[in-house]
Amino acid sequence: MTDGTLITLISVGVTILFMLGAPVLLVIFYWVIGCSFVIDLPIDNTGNELLNVFNKGFALLAMPLFILTGDLINQSGIARRLSDFAYSCLGWLRGGLAMASLAACGLFAAISGSNSATTATIGSMLHPEMVKGGYDERFSAATAAAGGTVGIIIPPSIIFIVYGFLLNLPISDLFVAGIIPGALMVLAMMTACFIICTLNGWGYLIRLSVSRIFKTAIGAWLGFFAIGLVLWGIYTGKFSPTEAAGVTVGFCMLVGLLCFPLNKIMGSSADLPAEEKSVLSMFVVEGFTLLQLPAIVSRSAQITGILVPLIAVSVAMQQVMSSLGAKEYIGDFVTGMGGYYAVLFTSMAIVFVTGMILESLPVTIILAPILAPIAASVGVDPIHFSVIFLVGASIGFITPPYGLNLYVASGVTGVPYFRLLRYTVPYLVALISVWFLVALTPELALMLLPE
Repeated sequence: MTDGTLITLISVGVTILFMLGAPVLLVIFYWVIGCSFVIDLPIDNTGNELLNVFNKGFALLAMPLFILTGDLINQSGIARRLSDFAYSCLGWLRGGLAMASLAACGLFAAISGSNSATTATIGSMLHPEMVKGGYDERFSAATAAAGGTVGIIIPPSIIFIVYGFLLNLPISDLFVAGIIPGALMVLAMMTACFIICTLNGWGYLIRLSVSRIFKTAIGAWLGFFAIGLVLWGIYTGKFSPTEAAGVTVGFCMLVGLLCFPLNKIMGSSADLPAEEKSVLSMFVVEGFTLLQLPAIVSRSAQITGILVPLIAVSVAMQQVMSSLGAKEYIGDFVTGMGGYYAVLFTSMAIVFVTGMILESLPVTIILAPILAPIAASVGVDPIHFSVIFLVGASIGFITPPYGLNLYVASGVTGVPYFRLLRYTVPYLVALISVWFLVALTPELALMLLPE
């Protein structure tokens, strides 16, 4: 039996395992080990690659720290204050609460860097409010899922960290490049949301109140400070993305522990509307106790324990694919399509189709090292291509049959997966429009980069 036949059988076998629900980590690991035996690649090479990721991957240290940041701002009540501010600004418009949930996703993403955490946090907080506010429950769940897509584009982004690590690009530049495209994604989804809600008459309107906006802005000041701290530190070069993650974790932990006793002293309740709270109490969030901290850290560690081994084994997968000539094969196919735009759109098509069936992390780890050099060879700026690549990967979060955010939204809202699919279509149209705009206008990704 030839090597090609054996590798085909191994690939079919692991595909079946994946379809049966086997974890992606095991699927990739089995494929790497099986193919290594076939092509006589020493197994100790795989072990060395895994070890190198943990020993030399300093940039990856930012990933668990930003995951922990997301859990801390959720537990402390900062995320709730951000969503309250967004609603006070947009609630007077038709579909204001739904648009506020999208804006809240953007604000939450600017601290947490995670798509699933964004969807789960905002969905669990605002879905019940949206249903009580006259929105269709399926649309409400789809809105939370769509809003989570910006979690990997608006900095800090966990996937940008992985991309920069794999392609040896400055992570701080990647973060800055994602600011405008991420904001455009939020605005495009809000526009689609406004149109859908206007056509269906969804949502109760609240009176536009400057005092309410002022008070909720005060309530969200800690969230704004955390966002500004991250962006200022990275943009000015005061700290690296890893250091920024550490500073943000320290800030959120300090805020949570200090605010809990202060909140108890003031006798403020999280259930009270902003109008009934004193201005002084709005400065303090609910916080958490020292006894709650181990559970928060444990929850973050569980997510990190899933992602980091997947990155490590995927690096080993790249080595096997390189030995098999996969990079050259895909490269010949893409470059054979023609010049700049042909390569660009072919790469986008590959990312889009792959993102429909795989999560963004394996898509990035497997395809980015192959497609990025090809795009660079025809003149696509590496930073610009990173944004194009990851915006396309983010769209996969709400694209069946995989659509991770759809599963997360279904889980936290109780709306069955297949019932919310039709309501993602307007958001898909909005996101794809922004994707092509960003692809055809490099300045949107590059204009904020320092000279």
